[in-house]
Amino acid sequence: MGLNIVERRSDGYHNLETVFYPVNELHDALEVTPADDASTGNCYLYQHGTSLDCEPEKNLVVKAYRLLQAQHNDLPSINIHLIKHIPSGAGLGGGSADAAFMLKLLNDHFSLKLCKDELEHLATKLGADCPFFIQNHPTFATGIGEVFTPINLSLKGYQIIIVKPNVFISTREAFAHIHPQKPAQCITNILQAPITEWRHHLVNDFEASIFPQHPEIAALKALLYEKGAEYASMSGSGSSVFGIFNPDVNLPQLALSEDCFCFSGRLL
Repeated sequence: MGLNIVERRSDGYHNLETVFYPVNELHDALEVTPADDASTGNCYLYQHGTSLDCEPEKNLVVKAYRLLQAQHNDLPSINIHLIKHIPSGAGLGGGSADAAFMLKLLNDHFSLKLCKDELEHLATKLGADCPFFIQNHPTFATGIGEVFTPINLSLKGYQIIIVKPNVFISTREAFAHIHPQKPAQCITNILQAPITEWRHHLVNDFEASIFPQHPEIAALKALLYEKGAEYASMSGSGSSVFGIFNPDVNLPQLALSEDCFCFSGRLL
């Protein structure tokens, strides 16, 4: 929630600040079973659900296995069954969550006895936001999104609607028209105010550059407010948009095109 692009770094990356909040009811599913071959160090990926245009070796769950294999070369060969529900290219961290939970699954399954700090260190090698999903608690992220500070934020009971249109936004496109600047207020300070005030102060800097290029995304945010959301925003660099609704309201039915992904649930 909230995303400020603070400055451009000398290495070409950007420093930012944002808050990650888990949506535990929206998730993929992972299962690991022994492979038929007797050798060690092989993994076979079987992907179900939402299709991914990605070679198996480039999938983050396979990369997670390879990362642990580099430290534990006696890992048995396995079959990985990945059931995708979280859409890719949505700014929802689906691939990063898969990678982090794969590390935790293998750590438990093979009794590797890695502590959370060690798992977070490994997860960093898979992606800047992957370590968040090791703890999976509300977190204030800075740096390039890899420096984490736990925050005291609870939206328990609030309802959420997430909509992803059939639009893909590349990282290059997302950053093309960004103008880094120090925010007037820190996100963590804004989040201490009542949720009814967030819409006036809690911004996602990517919206200013992406909405003119993709007005259908801006229209979705406006629709969520029209339907009664207390707060609505694009998630990350898009293209999904979310709206947070009071716990005691009936969630509205949205008239969406068939190619839109839509999820609704409660925050825990």
